[in-house]
Amino acid sequence: MDGSKAAILIVDDEPFNLDIIKEYLDDENYILFTAKNGEDAWKQLKENPDKFDVVLLDRMMPKLDGMQVLKRIKAHQRLKSIPVILQTAKSSQQDIIDGMNSGAYYYLTKPFNDEMLCSIVSTAVEDKMRYNILTMELEESVRGLATLQNAYFEYQTLDEANDLAKVLANACAQPDKVVIGISELLINAVEHGNLKICYDDKSRLIAKGKWIDEVNSRLKLTRNKNKKVRVSFKRESHINRILIEDEGTGFEWQNFLELDPKRAFDSHGRGIAMARISSLDEINFQGGGNKVEIIVQAGGTEQK
Repeated sequence: MDGSKAAILIVDDEPFNLDIIKEYLDDENYILFTAKNGEDAWKQLKENPDKFDVVLLDRMMPKLDGMQVLKRIKAHQRLKSIPVILQTAKSSQQDIIDGMNSGAYYYLTKPFNDEMLCSIVSTAVEDKMRYNILTMELEESVRGLATLQNAYFEYQTLDEANDLAKVLANACAQPDKVVIGISELLINAVEHGNLKICYDDKSRLIAKGKWIDEVNSRLKLTRNKNKKVRVSFKRESHINRILIEDEGTGFEWQNFLELDPKRAFDSHGRGIAMARISSLDEINFQGGGNKVEIIVQAGGTEQK
């Protein structure tokens, strides 16, 4: 497999649907694999757990359906970090909630257009690549950070946010579990906090492939040059407290703590909820939302 290309497993029991999806994704620089049903998909995943970067999974299939495959993926130690895009004709609010609660944080309803499909797949691939980058260096980092007691940090850029996420994660009991959640909140403090990129702005920028360019452009503006995100770390017995404070005016954080079915089809907006559900023990926003405290199990302690 070409390491520069993401590998996508497309699962659907309808050959016509497989052909349509392959046609839509063919020019997107992916390596495409197919499975004709849930059993075929699970066989491929189980035999090659490190082969695929994203699974595009049909929900309604005979014998082993998409939800059953999804639950097996999320229960498998080596497969659970693979983003699963659940595609289905069932689009009721409860169906979407059920899928998200089972670990499908990306959702497509049939019939879908090529633009929507490509956008969601691209987002899932980028999230997986970022997870890979964040976790690949954790094992090489200084494990002595598990003894860190108190620390203070300042940063400004997305790269600095990701670097700091790795440092903070290595002071925790399960670095590979918490690093993506910490990174989400550190990045949120830059883009939404200091740089004031609102939800709708980010949607448009991602659709045009210009989100990173806009972040870098705003960082250079005079009004933003001296803005920093401040992070304090404190170890208390068996837990770590991480307080993140940006220089923004806050946001309606209450709307982002849960996986909202209304945003299920958007290319972003699920990071905080994903961090809360699967990564961090507690996320507590303060005031208007420009301060947030993370609580996670400290390194060197017994597992809960």
